[in-house]
Amino acid sequence: MEKSIKNYVILIFLAIVWGSSFILMKRGLEVYSYTQVAALRLFIAFLSLLPFVFRAFKKVAKKHWLPIIITAFLGNGIPAFLFTKAQTYLDSSFVGILNSLTPLFTLLLGIYFFKSRPNKTNIFGIIIGFTGAFMLSFSNLNDVFTINFYTLLVVLATLFYATSVNVIRKYLADLDAISISSLAFLFVGPASGIYVFNGDFIPLLLSE
Repeated sequence: MEKSIKNYVILIFLAIVWGSSFILMKRGLEVYSYTQVAALRLFIAFLSLLPFVFRAFKKVAKKHWLPIIITAFLGNGIPAFLFTKAQTYLDSSFVGILNSLTPLFTLLLGIYFFKSRPNKTNIFGIIIGFTGAFMLSFSNLNDVFTINFYTLLVVLATLFYATSVNVIRKYLADLDAISISSLAFLFVGPASGIYVFNGDFIPLLLSE
């Protein structure tokens, strides 16, 4: 019982963190370009995970590197820029709702391309989640059924997320999440930091 409560608390905390990221991106776009916001997010994540890199190197094998690279770019790098570009036009709440497509795409890609076999609980949970997201977007039905360039960017990002999830599940199941994340950000974090600090990020920061 105690473990179950702890799991729910962690789930709620993660939902708050994940959901607030769309609001924070929107606020960041008031001052910085979408590329700066995306690159800064990646660089901060890289710095946060840097202490775990050396331990991760001891666990990783040669077979893991290609899946880690795929995860780096499809699960972290490219979606970061797609989401911030989309939010230059779309509301953060709507982008967050569209992000709920990730579990659905994960299920479909897993079945058709990764030969996974989801159980009834997985399918039922995804249906409930997607239905809930659709109900939350009821007041924005015009946006839901309006397909434009920015909406497609978010859909593409969720497809990349879903691909990354399936790659991790199939090829990196023997590595822990911290090791996967810390090594993945090695491929996108340093370059993002170089981009951010070679632009006008610092002058803009000091002017605020």
